[in-house]
Amino acid sequence: MNYQETIAYLYGTAPMFQQHGKSAYKANLDNTLLLDAHFNHPHKQFKSIHIAGTNGKGSTSHLLAATLQAAGYTVGLYTSPHLKDFRERIRINGEMIPEQEVIDFITANRPLIERIHPSFFEITTMLAFCYFAAQKVDVAVVEVGLGGRLDCTNIIAPELCVITNISLDHTDILGNTLKEIATEKAGIIKHGTPVIIGENQPETHSIFTATAAKHHAPIRFAEDEIFATIPETDLQGDYQLKNRRTALTALRVLNENGWNIPETAIHKGFANVVKLTHLQGRWQTLGKHPTIICDTGHNENGIRWVCEQLQRQRYNRLHIVFGMVNDKKIDNVLALMPKMATYYFTNANIPRSLNAKTLQNKALMYGLKGNAYASVHEALNAAKAAATPDDFIFIGGSNYIIGEIL
Repeated sequence: MNYQETIAYLYGTAPMFQQHGKSAYKANLDNTLLLDAHFNHPHKQFKSIHIAGTNGKGSTSHLLAATLQAAGYTVGLYTSPHLKDFRERIRINGEMIPEQEVIDFITANRPLIERIHPSFFEITTMLAFCYFAAQKVDVAVVEVGLGGRLDCTNIIAPELCVITNISLDHTDILGNTLKEIATEKAGIIKHGTPVIIGENQPETHSIFTATAAKHHAPIRFAEDEIFATIPETDLQGDYQLKNRRTALTALRVLNENGWNIPETAIHKGFANVVKLTHLQGRWQTLGKHPTIICDTGHNENGIRWVCEQLQRQRYNRLHIVFGMVNDKKIDNVLALMPKMATYYFTNANIPRSLNAKTLQNKALMYGLKGNAYASVHEALNAAKAAATPDDFIFIGGSNYIIGEIL
């Protein structure tokens, strides 16, 4: 198989949450443990940092990876979902896993895959761990896929755990309250392993402190830490301040535990996240005159941050290219969106997408007006055609909308 055939096989054989939603989620670690044993526990061959949270875990993961790289470490980075290329999920020092590595792994393990039928994420996780072990990384920054307790990344024994924040997302799987979701994400806390909590939320504080106490895990709340300065970052968006503070707290704890991450590396890493890790989709500028910005915020809390950021912009008219997946709390999101804007409702080319016309009709109930478009590019082209140089075009609502325009 060539690379495209390999990816097609992977998508066609293994259920993928990003494509199919809850039906692709496996609420146990049985296959993960079987795969881990089959490959002789590759995650034990490198140090790791485990990152969970509803929002901010991707940015925080990249902030940490960039800084560790700037400090001279060879850094594996495992994140999801990808926006354009499957290989974005697995990087070493910012470079994507080579196509041939993906081909060789999948080809060699087809009999195993077809015998135990792992999920897409289970296969991908094991590919990442095997690649990091083979390449002898010093440390891997590992982002949880979904939840924490039953996520297949939760077999690692990390140096540090980070939980960025808790908000309502994936409620059909993780629970309908912040406490229920926090309980799932607190499942990554390990015995004696320091844990950083990015946001000190009243609804979740007791969950984290009780879980940490149970596991004798030292716990720090990033909001309680005092820093002389918080380094600037090339990641745009005011919401990145919380992620910077969380990452800075994590780096402080690593240094307290014998790591060598000098202040110069922290400033260099924070200032060059995009250059060092190639992160995309975080308040990313795609054009000027008119200004075109995209952002991957897609749940209630993420959209709230986006809307606060939009309020700070200066423009003549606001155009919003917008699409969602069908398993989000759509009403909660639409209630936050600005009414003084022209909307271009659309849907990404995946089964989970909410139909553009359905979204348009729903949005009208919240005073959001605009037309529906069959494709993301058609919607964006319509916005560009209607905009003047002093206007502002925002693109968002779903990772998959962003993936189709990058």
